[in-house]
Amino acid sequence: MRKDPLVQNEYYHIYNRGVDKRDVFLSNSDYSRFLLAMKLLNYKQDGLMHKWRDYNITYPQKDFHEFLVSHVENGKNLVEIVAYCLNSNHYHFILKQSCENNGIKIFMQRLGNSYTKYFNDKNERSGALFQGRFRSARIEPNNFLRMSVYVNCNSEIHGLYPARSYRWCGFPEYLGTTNEKICSKAVIADDFRSPNDYKSYAKEIIEDFREIKEDEKAMLLE
Repeated sequence: MRKDPLVQNEYYHIYNRGVDKRDVFLSNSDYSRFLLAMKLLNYKQDGLMHKWRDYNITYPQKDFHEFLVSHVENGKNLVEIVAYCLNSNHYHFILKQSCENNGIKIFMQRLGNSYTKYFNDKNERSGALFQGRFRSARIEPNNFLRMSVYVNCNSEIHGLYPARSYRWCGFPEYLGTTNEKICSKAVIADDFRSPNDYKSYAKEIIEDFREIKEDEKAMLLE
């Protein structure tokens, strides 16, 4: 059992990586499939992934929004997704538990099980894909904005891709440069006058985190 229960209305940094540090996203279609699961498995209503698959086959001309209108009976979510980033071998989220009875746990279990089955079927493998249970850390209020940058811009902190143009993170949503609507932005965006202000703030924090990582590497070499 988890030592510290996940508390209602608190914000948590949630993260995990591939077993043996392996890549868990091998193509754009893998990232897209994970994002789809993030959207559909966050509803309290179960079974929407299968319903979307059947709907998309039967009505290929109709879009995702039309599916939601016609098939989602209860619009309540298990969690609020505040920030996220999907890197090739690991992911990060900031989540708020918005329903009682282990909303974060249910969401993450659904997400992990669904994606693992998809990945294993596609790549003709079996067994665990992620390294055990997801990790969680409660975010202190005085560190909340800083952690939002760490998660939203994690690809850039690792020197992989500039976050502003990275399709698989929440940063473009905060900048208003994407049509994705996954993040509950207000809790972060309300602290800034404009998306450009958040962008400027993020630039500073990204450099801070990159310097910390460089210092850690240097200490290991001493």
